[in-house]
Amino acid sequence: MRWTLKPKPEAQKIEDLQNMLQVDATIAALLLQRGIESYDNAKRFFRPSLSDLHDPFLMKDMDKAVARIKKAVANKENILVYGDYDVDGTTAVALMSSYLKTKHELVFTYIPNRYDEGYGVSFKGINFALENDFTLIIALDCGIKAVEKVAYAKTLGIDFIICDHHRPSDTIPEAAAVLDPKQDDCNYPYKELCGCGVGFKLIQALASKEGKTAEDLVDYLDLVATAIGADIVPINGENRVLAYFGLQVINSNPRPGIQAILNQVEKTELTITDVVFIVAPRINAAGRMKHGNYAVTLLSEEDTELAAKYALEINNYNLDRRETDKQITEEALQQIEDNQEGNRLTTVVYHKDWHKGVIGIVASRLIETYYRPTLVFTKSGDKLAASARSVRDFDVYNALEACSEHLEQFGGHKYAAGLTLKEENYEVFKQAFEDEVSKTIDRNLLVPEIKIDSQIDLESITPKFYRILKQFAPYGPSNMTPVFVSKNLVDTGYGKCVGADKTHLRLTVTQASTSKNLVCIGFSMGDKYDLVRDNKSFKAVYSIDENEWRGHVSLQLKLRDIKP
Repeated sequence: MRWTLKPKPEAQKIEDLQNMLQVDATIAALLLQRGIESYDNAKRFFRPSLSDLHDPFLMKDMDKAVARIKKAVANKENILVYGDYDVDGTTAVALMSSYLKTKHELVFTYIPNRYDEGYGVSFKGINFALENDFTLIIALDCGIKAVEKVAYAKTLGIDFIICDHHRPSDTIPEAAAVLDPKQDDCNYPYKELCGCGVGFKLIQALASKEGKTAEDLVDYLDLVATAIGADIVPINGENRVLAYFGLQVINSNPRPGIQAILNQVEKTELTITDVVFIVAPRINAAGRMKHGNYAVTLLSEEDTELAAKYALEINNYNLDRRETDKQITEEALQQIEDNQEGNRLTTVVYHKDWHKGVIGIVASRLIETYYRPTLVFTKSGDKLAASARSVRDFDVYNALEACSEHLEQFGGHKYAAGLTLKEENYEVFKQAFEDEVSKTIDRNLLVPEIKIDSQIDLESITPKFYRILKQFAPYGPSNMTPVFVSKNLVDTGYGKCVGADKTHLRLTVTQASTSKNLVCIGFSMGDKYDLVRDNKSFKAVYSIDENEWRGHVSLQLKLRDIKP
């Protein structure tokens, strides 16, 4: 692991913010690192308000989208709400369809089949709309690159409204309205909404025409918060507000579908991290193992008994998904070893029988072992399809764009993308991708990095300090859990390896400068026990959290790494 201590803000700025907010220097420095320099900034950060949401009509084409939907409702047109099969897409479809159904009876949903149609808008979906007399398709979390397909729909008399957040190409589809804040000529102030977030802005705009505000739409925010967490978008600005209030809904009054998922696990209060690791994988499993429609049905269901039944089905898909991705990961690791590809700067693996629904997860697992940009391919019809994942600070989308002459299509983000190519182009693309990454990547990025916010002494870790830290949540990109480093630590003699297979490390540490003792837990760090035994001095990187044991709550350090 590379340890990188973030630059400390200017001493004068720390002192000014300290005095302004009446907090200690470490808290002030943490806020400055997050761009919070004034009392008003801090107030918006610690006390998010729905009034901080931007006017949805600042988004390019929002007026056109609202006008087209109002026309469809007035003319009793059939509306098809179309979305991708992942969490962002299925939550967006559930959000949009459930809102429109309160205004209009003729609203139906469509999720493309991952295996038959692939990602995004499909000709099959448009033909379905034609056969069933739909004249308006609202595409969510997809569509920004569907130039040909939107043009085809137009020849059939079918309009599109696109609600997307992916990077556009040079050509924008000729739709009735294109909502995507990443368009160069869109002046919307916040660019990092997820697909479900863009969908929320559209219902916010529709509701405003009836004199309603975001306050009247709070019940939809459990879906938006789930999508924000699952799609790993920055949790700052508008996303922070949406996630903050969405988590409140999840923890107090979630829709029956989300409540049914929560009933399967023993959790009292969920964080965004819990949403990512508990709720999102179950929703995702439907599209991975069966069909994304199951997720939309669960998320739209209002009857608690039916929701419980659907949640059980989806949980079974998730169990199948776990088994499948574990098996494929093992096979992929073996393939890398057999082909002696340990010295490459990229991981590119392929097997025709790998399950297309889990190759993205497998790519993430491979990065845990071989920390480098990774592509996992499988056969999909007469082509090969892959999921791409990247290491921190390397833009895999740009690397794919540089190799696009070998691809049939591709799309995605800086850290995650999808692509297809002809089988005969696989080897030449694999080499082109390796060459491009070799040319452009900083070699330091191939070593996992821990970014450290601040160096502190154990003495600083008090209940008051932690109470303020908790208010930094919800955490996520651009507002990660604060990470600290402390030096000259010594285990008090209670250190040991714990867990069924003794792979975790549990310590009780102290520091020469203090009498304070704190318990530490290091998951999968049992192999580092020799660094701390026999009174050896060491330094540790950690975050701070609470441990509850038999009704007693205490602060503990969650270790990220330790070094002599």
